[in-house]
Amino acid sequence: MSKAIYIAASHSNSGKSIATLGLMRLLLGKTTKVGYLKPIITVNENKKDFHIETILSHFDLDIDYQDAFVLKSKEVIAKRNQGKIGEVIDTIIKQYKKMESIYDFVLVEGTDFEGDTTSMEAELNVQIAKNLGIPVIIISKASKGSVDNTIENTKLIYDTFIDGDVEVLSILVNKVLEENLTQIKTRLSALVSKTVLTSTIPFSNKLSSPTVAEITRELNAELMFGASGLNNPIHAYGVGAMQLRNHLEHYVDHYLVVTPGDRADIILGALQANISKNYPKVAGIVLTGGLKPEGTILKLIDGLSDVVPIVSVNTGTFETATNLANVKAKIYPENTDKILETLRIFDKYVPTEELTNKLINFEVKGMTPKMFQYNMIDRAQKQKKRVVLPEGSDIRVLEAAAMLATLDIVSLTLLGDIEEIKAKAKKTGLVINFDNIKIIDPVKSVYFDEFVNTFYALRKHKGVNLDTARDIMTDVSYFGTMMVHKGIVDGMVSGAVNTTQHTIRPALQFVKTKPGVSVVSSIFFMCMDSRVAIFGDCAINPDPTAEQLAEIAISSADSASNFGIEPRIAMLSYSSGSSGKGAQVDKVRMATEIVKKIRPDLKIEGPIQYDAAVDAGVAKSKLPNSQVAGKASVLVFPDLNTGNNTYKAIQRETGALAIGPMLQGLNKPVNDLSRGCTVDDIFNTVIITAIQAQELS
Repeated sequence: MSKAIYIAASHSNSGKSIATLGLMRLLLGKTTKVGYLKPIITVNENKKDFHIETILSHFDLDIDYQDAFVLKSKEVIAKRNQGKIGEVIDTIIKQYKKMESIYDFVLVEGTDFEGDTTSMEAELNVQIAKNLGIPVIIISKASKGSVDNTIENTKLIYDTFIDGDVEVLSILVNKVLEENLTQIKTRLSALVSKTVLTSTIPFSNKLSSPTVAEITRELNAELMFGASGLNNPIHAYGVGAMQLRNHLEHYVDHYLVVTPGDRADIILGALQANISKNYPKVAGIVLTGGLKPEGTILKLIDGLSDVVPIVSVNTGTFETATNLANVKAKIYPENTDKILETLRIFDKYVPTEELTNKLINFEVKGMTPKMFQYNMIDRAQKQKKRVVLPEGSDIRVLEAAAMLATLDIVSLTLLGDIEEIKAKAKKTGLVINFDNIKIIDPVKSVYFDEFVNTFYALRKHKGVNLDTARDIMTDVSYFGTMMVHKGIVDGMVSGAVNTTQHTIRPALQFVKTKPGVSVVSSIFFMCMDSRVAIFGDCAINPDPTAEQLAEIAISSADSASNFGIEPRIAMLSYSSGSSGKGAQVDKVRMATEIVKKIRPDLKIEGPIQYDAAVDAGVAKSKLPNSQVAGKASVLVFPDLNTGNNTYKAIQRETGALAIGPMLQGLNKPVNDLSRGCTVDDIFNTVIITAIQAQELS
């Protein structure tokens, strides 16, 4: 079953409560542990979000109010103005993942389209749902009197989610006139995917009308009489400023009377009209100006058997009437009548069985970069590993070390001269807590002689003597790799200064490859706009044989699984299927067959072209029956020339984040950096190394 659903409104006052309340009851009927999260709320100072209170209260959810939301809209605006909207998504992901770990299912409610964030909310909802990797249910509001506008507006919000790579499970069009229910449903169904469940919900006077309790809350009014009638709906309101005989002519059913508190004639006339068979029911009375009836009038009212709610406000009559016009119908925890009516409407007009099946059968189709990076950091923090950075005096390495130490993700060791490293950090203004980072000078280290003797013992058959071993062990790459070999640290990251060969050679000499592995290869985690794909091999093997290519594919698939990505392997070539001929395409074809024989559990397609591997439209025409085409997550290149240039082209032209290379096939994790690496590259590679170490421990 899908772990979550996102409820998104198309406009303000769309009636999102119908979907939220209805789905919550539906989900609680399927599983007892359902979480609720509203990432962004719009509330005034010292006020709580009424809808969160309603959901938590009515369904008796064991969730603290503070845990049910992440940010206030003002905080989101501030982050946007600072160019830090990415931090908003990161914070939401963190809270969502926390809730996901506790509950079987999480209902996530989108924004309200109120306040200063309205202009950015549609895109923000898309980004949140996309990065959480969950499908969406859209609730749209019908336009008054215009079927065409309703269809157009609903299709627009649907397209916004589809264009953002978010799966839409269902669309609910709310507040539809009875005569338009079938027409809107039919026309909308023809415009969206056949897999999308469409429903139309009629306009409900009861749900669309605020109650006396709601206006009492919104106007900060004082209740004087008639507490039992607070849930009376208000269908219209009017000011009682004229003489009573003229005022009574304006009454309609569920009428709210607004009048100065000293107009005893209007007050008593309204109370009499309410019990008269000849006049419509009065919803309540609002007394304005901070004025209250005289004692004798209050005594008279108190003695009546049937009194509608009478509330008092300090604002004048005109201001009060203006404030009333801005009050929108809401569902508060105490309004049981509205809640039950909402649930009744949901059950009647939404095909709950079909919706349940869609939730059960939904499969996540990949992972966004932000979710991938969150998962990496979260996983690394849960089982802290030790990582050595041999190039400790490089400023980029120091900056990354500062970040890692602050977040307490790994236990770091830097190699180099202690005083030189500290002086460089101070000179560049870096604030590093060196109490949390070990610094080892190889030559002065207590490990040095031991490492020299170990290296001599391992390599003397290659003609290495003790003097040579001593000289080699002064090299930070060799010293760091020996720390990994000896188990003093769990992994190493190098290459910011040294070449790839300089980083890998020591590992091949004494860390060695895993049993059954003959080739060390590499992968990049390519973090593109809406997905993370694995590219291999883009850094190590210039022209692998078919057997080596098969091994690279298997290692890459296992790495994908280890990092939470379902492996669907595309063995890339210049042709797809059986159409191409030539030595290069034959090599890819042979490698594919080897993988199928060794690992029949893996989904693999090859040879296949890049466009057919990642584009569903192209895949449908070239390889329509493939389990991989159009949705490949692991892309294996036929040679280093193709792989290296492709990953760099995508990185530069699309702005994709390339994390890696991560080496595969070694007994313990040793990873290489590019000499042009950034601080973020080092940061991410250290985290990857820590996760590899968890898998190997």
